[in-house]
Amino acid sequence: MTEAAPVTVLDQDGVERALARMAKEIVERNEGTRNLVLLGIQRRGVELSERIRSLIEREEGVEIPSGAIDITLYRDDLAQIGPRPVVGESTLPLEGIDDRTVVIVDDVFFTGRTARAAMNELMDWGRPSRILLCVLADRGGRELPIQPDIVGRRVSVLPRQKVDVRVPEIDGRLAVEVSVAGGEAT
Repeated sequence: MTEAAPVTVLDQDGVERALARMAKEIVERNEGTRNLVLLGIQRRGVELSERIRSLIEREEGVEIPSGAIDITLYRDDLAQIGPRPVVGESTLPLEGIDDRTVVIVDDVFFTGRTARAAMNELMDWGRPSRILLCVLADRGGRELPIQPDIVGRRVSVLPRQKVDVRVPEIDGRLAVEVSVAGGEAT
């Protein structure tokens, strides 16, 4: 069975429109930019978070603290990924996260396990007043009772299909794609 080319769900223009809408929704939900912090989940969540931060800063005329979260050591399947997991860097804004609205930004929302791990890591860093979960693509398939607050696009896929977010810094293009092979992803 030959693998079919990925199907583009959002092209660059579509992703840019979704990110602009998401940036506005973040500001609305926070009732402005006061005490707002954006944290992207490694890998592609960081690049998306930076795009959203730039949009908010340009629109609101303020600087927004930001950082990155690597959830590797907080995964509930850490024992299954091997004895030497590759751990990336987590960076926290100098202002910290205590008593702030922290927006966790991720690329694809699926089971809820990544979001749970990110929240566990945040609690080790401090006590935010509020946490919002912001994702570019929500593919459904929850295993935990966690829902994103802000969604760029809901993508209906079969359980074995894969949703991939592409960012120029890593992939050379900006898009959301669904991988398919003979009607189902591999």
